[in-house]
Amino acid sequence: MEEWFHWLTDVSLYDVGMAFLIFLIFFIVAHLFTRFFLKLIIKITSKTKSRIDNVIISSFQKPVELFLTSTGLYLALTSFPLPVSWTEFITHVYKSCIVIFIGWGLFLFSNATGLFFNHVSSRLNIRFDQIVLPFLSKIIKLIVVLITIAIVFAVWGYDINGLVAGLGIGGLAIALAAKETLSNFFGGLVIITETPFTIDDWIRTPSVEGTVEDINFRSTKIRTFDQAIVTVPNSTLANEPITNWSKMGKRRILFNLGLSIHTPKDKIEAARKAIYNMLVGRDDIDDETILVHFYQFSPSTLDLQLYFFTKTTDYVVWLGIKEEINTGILAILEEHDVKLGVPVQEQVYYGPNPEEAQFIEKTAENQEKNEHNNERARSE
Repeated sequence: MEEWFHWLTDVSLYDVGMAFLIFLIFFIVAHLFTRFFLKLIIKITSKTKSRIDNVIISSFQKPVELFLTSTGLYLALTSFPLPVSWTEFITHVYKSCIVIFIGWGLFLFSNATGLFFNHVSSRLNIRFDQIVLPFLSKIIKLIVVLITIAIVFAVWGYDINGLVAGLGIGGLAIALAAKETLSNFFGGLVIITETPFTIDDWIRTPSVEGTVEDINFRSTKIRTFDQAIVTVPNSTLANEPITNWSKMGKRRILFNLGLSIHTPKDKIEAARKAIYNMLVGRDDIDDETILVHFYQFSPSTLDLQLYFFTKTTDYVVWLGIKEEINTGILAILEEHDVKLGVPVQEQVYYGPNPEEAQFIEKTAENQEKNEHNNERARSE
């Protein structure tokens, strides 16, 4: 406290004025940089084909402005006749701010990792999956944060090797406590490397079915057909069988067509050939596998089985093709006078033999007479 008062008595108005002037100059420069110089750079880089330079400028715009302002504040404070311990403290704070500003700029730039890798892929003809780029961006952000923290610790004189060793000792306990989190993280790595699906793919697992919207360190977000978002842990997806419907090269249509059980053999064959020829003649049907056969005898129908593939995998287009084929089949059946089968249940009633019928009839007559006599006796 005495040192503080002693310092105040040593400070002159000239020192205060110089410190204020230094800070004001850097403060003005920082704002001029943002308003004029930065706009000039943006105008120049906007003429280039690449968008990476624009992203770099926008990422470092605010950090550079704060760097100039903090530099002015640092020079203003160190212009005073400060004690050595104070100067060292201010210097450590200033260096830490510089590290944080650089880390902040790199953190913002990591959002544009996709642009960088797309630029690389266009030059080297390397294809990066959609799901890889967001994951790489998050990993880069984590690395930037960790390196920034480590350098700040080093600025303040902490031994980074000792810190890492300490983290290694405590890492076992953390790993045991965060076993599920680590399992999800490595599950995410499995999904990234094996690529069983990507963003916007339609997948089905024992847990969920829907469209993949996002994947992060812990989980994958899937939008179901009810428009709900289901968040599935990556460890669950990595250990489940995954059906990726978006990877279909073509889409199957399979159904049985039940004809009336009274349809003659020649009409069945004629209808079968006509249906087959209709499918072969369509451009939207894959002609490698078209099966139309008299498949089986059902209790009330004679079944034709149709098995073929559409060239499109789009569900809406697929439904339209299926509808056209169904109406075409109805026209063929009408042309060949073939009726569709309907469920039929035959009921057979086995009545009594003549002697039993006569006995039942006499018994009923006697019972009726007895009831009539009883009524007359009551009335008398």
